[in-house]
Amino acid sequence: MSKKDRKNPQTEPVQTEAVQDDGAVDATEAEAPAAEEANPLQAELDAAKAQADEYLTLAQRVQADFDNFRRRNESVRADSYAEGQRNVAAALLPVLDNLERALASAPEDSPLKSGVELTLRQMNDAYAKLGVEVIDCLGQKFDPNLENAVMQGTAEEGEPGTVCMVLQKGYKMGKFVLRHAMVKVVAG
Repeated sequence: MSKKDRKNPQTEPVQTEAVQDDGAVDATEAEAPAAEEANPLQAELDAAKAQADEYLTLAQRVQADFDNFRRRNESVRADSYAEGQRNVAAALLPVLDNLERALASAPEDSPLKSGVELTLRQMNDAYAKLGVEVIDCLGQKFDPNLENAVMQGTAEEGEPGTVCMVLQKGYKMGKFVLRHAMVKVVAG
């Protein structure tokens, strides 16, 4: 090949030599321009596919992050709502106590007593809908998670370690204690 033939190998057709069975050398033109065009196109296509895969992976990660955020946000919202319900229920417990005291001190067959009974029943129904329960501990083994022992009883009042008197009712809402019961416990 001369210097003239070697000027620009990319624009010049590549010649290959093939050896035939009879020993003669035959020069044929290969389809280099078509192969060169296909190669850059294929490389471009591969690069575009890789970029598309990268974008798809990024979009999937963003979607997963958003789903996780939405779940966390829903969980926090539900927890906050439940905490708000507990706070309101606990704030209204003194009202419930006062209604019970008013009912106990109202004279029999008075309109005041029937009105207080109706109001107390509505209050208890509202608490039942919220899942608020009275901590029933009279005669039960003392549980410091549910009750506050403020007095000690004698052995004549029951078995040692049991609650013999409830001084103030306790309430719980689900697994949360709204107010511990104030109790008298038999000393043991």
